[in-house]
Amino acid sequence: MDDASRSQTALVLFSGGQDSTTCLAWALARFGRVEMLGFDYGQRHAIELACRDRLLDGIRALRADWAQKLGDSHTLQIATLAEISDTALTRDVAITMGADGLPNTFVPGRNLVFLTFAAALAYRRGIAHIIGGMCETDYSGYPDCRDQTIRALNAALNLGMARPFELHTPLMWLDKAATWRLAHDLGGTPLVDLIREHSQTCYLGERGTRHDWGFGCGECPACVLRAKGWREYAGRS
Repeated sequence: MDDASRSQTALVLFSGGQDSTTCLAWALARFGRVEMLGFDYGQRHAIELACRDRLLDGIRALRADWAQKLGDSHTLQIATLAEISDTALTRDVAITMGADGLPNTFVPGRNLVFLTFAAALAYRRGIAHIIGGMCETDYSGYPDCRDQTIRALNAALNLGMARPFELHTPLMWLDKAATWRLAHDLGGTPLVDLIREHSQTCYLGERGTRHDWGFGCGECPACVLRAKGWREYAGRS
């Protein structure tokens, strides 16, 4: 792939959740070709990966130009991450707060691993831009979601692979209400409705209960943040 193609192609970390779907739309509005990457790391909510196909079908139906830009969708198996983690995302345990002030849903090193694998794939695919839904504005306090972490990793990846990757985090300074608004700005009500109906955010992988904001248990940290953001976006108290 030549330099012009590299600069017009992006790789989106696409889990099947609200944030990554919004990031996918953000990328489609800015790049000529977009590929996707998801990770199966033994997460309890692996149902999110199964949501991706329906989301992609919906994205294709929303806009013909977006459909033409969508490239390959990749999935990497990194079960080792679950094997070395003892968290509520990789074990069947209750979600609680730890003594360090972090919820036990924090998977140490997860985003560092994700972005490193993404860069390795981008290297092989000839892609310069990598997009992730990390955010330190309305989040659970995960240290690997912080802007400082992402910028430091970006520098390390560029040095270690001798390629000028650019890590984009369009949600970094947005709260969840603003993330809903961004989805509306990008794709209108149809995109918002697609995210509500078919994205998966719930840490428990619950899809039996339908809320205004989508499916989920309604009680885990991810559901609480998503519901709060929806209420603010929709003008509810």
